[in-house]
Amino acid sequence: MQPITMRTFLEVVEIRTKIASVFPFIIGMLFSLSYFHQFQFGYTLLFFLAMLVFDMTTTAINNYMDFEKAKSDTYKYQENVIGREQLSPKTIRTMILSMLAFTAVIGLLLSWFTGWLLLVLGGIVCFIGVFYTFGPIPLSRMPLGELFSGVTMGLGIFVITVYINTVSAPVFFLQFDLKSGAFALTGHLWQIAAIVLAASPLMFTIAAIMLANNLRDIETDIKNHRYTLVYYIGRDQGIFLFRFLMFACYLMILIGLPFGVFGWPQLLVLLTFPKIRQNLRAHRQSLPHPQSFGYAIKNMILFNSVYAATFVLQLLFQ
Repeated sequence: MQPITMRTFLEVVEIRTKIASVFPFIIGMLFSLSYFHQFQFGYTLLFFLAMLVFDMTTTAINNYMDFEKAKSDTYKYQENVIGREQLSPKTIRTMILSMLAFTAVIGLLLSWFTGWLLLVLGGIVCFIGVFYTFGPIPLSRMPLGELFSGVTMGLGIFVITVYINTVSAPVFFLQFDLKSGAFALTGHLWQIAAIVLAASPLMFTIAAIMLANNLRDIETDIKNHRYTLVYYIGRDQGIFLFRFLMFACYLMILIGLPFGVFGWPQLLVLLTFPKIRQNLRAHRQSLPHPQSFGYAIKNMILFNSVYAATFVLQLLFQ
């Protein structure tokens, strides 16, 4: 067995894919500033570290479980990074547990300072994140991957980012008395609705990445007993859903505009539509070639980069 180097560590955690979790964090932070006019630098920095480490943890668990459950020797020893680089599964398990412990410590610390609702929200996100790939029947091997990845990363990270930045005037708050056992959850319905609406494009673009991955790998997934959504609905319907998710991002912007969730700067995301549509056509034509997945990444980066920039522009005008 070979020791883990920095290169193989970054490959096991697939550091290049972490942009998917960074966007909900950045846009959540900008939304807190532009919509709620609140920002907490210290809490935000701590959450970013915990979020990034946990995202790397879930990816490492995914690669480890794929290695352990692989039915194809070609995939196990030539395509999976653990088998290809001859890494010790025991070392990978230790690395995963260490990163989980780091995330848990930061989460408890933040919960102490910002409120115990964070422990509930973070616990739900972490539970889904771990069991997305871990366990006898991981969520990623079922037709639920797109739903859980979009909600967990696109909405979960976004909501927690807003929560830790609005502690001085909470959008939602959990009061809990350990001695008496009494608790009360309070919140503002329309502000919560605004948060969900603002997070919707992130949910859709992240779900689209998972869907594109499954569209590309459907044959390999079936060989390894991974029955994803594409297996059940077919590739043609999967392509239709992929396109729908991207178009729905623009619809959310138009819906939020008259309700004051968005301002005129967010309309600038419409400028990305021609390129997004071009990428969608190229994606369909390139399936099932591995390069097809790249178009989902390009769409996610293009749309969310402009989406984030519109909030920066809104802040400048405010």
